[in-house]
Order: sequence, then structure tokens, then C-alpha cells
Amino acid sequence: MKIALIGYGKMGKAIEEIAIETGHEIILKVNKEDGDEWANSEIKNADVAIEFTGPESAYQNIIHCFNANVPVVCGSTGWLEKYETVKKFCTERNQAFFYTSNFSIGVNIFFELNKKLAYLMNKQPGYDEVLIHECHHLQKLDAPSGTAITLANQIIEKVDRLDTWKNYKSDDNVTPSDNTDRELPVFSSREGDVPGTHIVKYFSDEDEIEIIHKAFNRIGFAKGALMAAEWIRGKKGVFGMQDLLSL
Repeated sequence: MKIALIGYGKMGKAIEEIAIETGHEIILKVNKEDGDEWANSEIKNADVAIEFTGPESAYQNIIHCFNANVPVVCGSTGWLEKYETVKKFCTERNQAFFYTSNFSIGVNIFFELNKKLAYLMNKQPGYDEVLIHECHHLQKLDAPSGTAITLANQIIEKVDRLDTWKNYKSDDNVTPSDNTDRELPVFSSREGDVPGTHIVKYFSDEDEIEIIHKAFNRIGFAKGALMAAEWIRGKKGVFGMQDLLSL
């Protein structure tokens, strides 16, 4: 499989290493400094593009790939205000698009646990206090993480006493008990080279319940992105990890 890496930072390099080990070919590597010069060059020869850049460039990168008739696997976060536009463009142009806020198999199992726990907690008014805490490396530009937003939206969908979420820095002096606006607090911290840690906590007067996913490295994310790239070949439409994993 011929792969275009749109975004050649730490994640792009991790994907490259695994792709080459498994017999794939990287035909294009795009840095954020390259601008739009790559759009009409080698990209047309790719079987799939894997896009990991950032909120400022993801949307335009995706459209460039669609215009070149190349399927896109995207892991960038912070751009989802344009997600519906991308879906519409993808459908109208008969293209293929795969997006998830997190390509880790473990995280996607964690998502399913989060939904189940939120469903159970909706029936337990004693656990009114709930929070999310996410921690990532210092280079991560958006906060909260896309994974934390997914977790928050899953909880809000299941727990009737919550309407929205709000992001805070980890050192903000806020507790769930301060919440008077049916609001789920999401705390973000940026430390060193942390690949990604996500914690969901529910509190009662008697105890607390916590679920946590901690990534040890970027390999799990890279393997998931490559798996998605292999899976999307020959398909048309908009997909996510639930399609890939049949969750």
C-alpha cells in the first residue's frame, strides 16, 4: 500500500516505522512548513493519506486529498466545527473518510466502558459529582483533547443531570461540587512527553469510582491508524472506529 503521511511529527514518524516494517511504502511526507505545495504532486499516487497535523490545517488537508481522489484517515483534533462540512463533501464527491479522536484499540474499548458506566450512573443520584481529567505532552495544541471531548459527550448523552461540559486547567480551583449549571468539568494538563492519560471519576459521599486509560507510548495510536488505512481501501463513505472494530 502506498501511503501519504500528511503531518510528519512524532505520530507521523511512529506510523512510518510500523508501515515500513509491515511492507507498506511511504511515498509522501508532508511537514506543516510545506504549505499547500504538496496538494497536486505525489498525493495522487497514494492509495491512502493518513492525516495527523492540527486544528489549523486539518480541514484543508482533507479537502486536498478528496480533490486528488485519495481516501483519508484523520486523527487531528480541534477542527470538528467543520466535520459536517467534510462529511457532506465526502459524500458528494464519493470519497472515503475515516475519523476518530483516538486510534488506540484500548481507548475505544475505554469509550464503551465510559458509556456503560454513564448509563448506570444516570440511575444513581448519589453520584452527582463527576469529572474528567486528561494529560498530554507539552506540544499538544488543543485542549481538551479530542478523546476527552468524546468522553464528555458520551457522559452528557447518558446522564440526564448534565447538559454541557466546560474545560479548565488542571490547577484551576474548581471541584464538581461547585457545579450549579448542569456542567461537566473537564480538566486539562500538559506535562513533558506524556502520550495521553484520561480519567473519569464519579463521587458520592461514601466513595468514588474511577476508570482510567493510560498510554505508555504512541505505538498503539500508530497501529490503529495503519489498521484503519488498510481497512478503508476500496470503501466509500464516512467511517470511524466503531465500524472498524464492530463495537
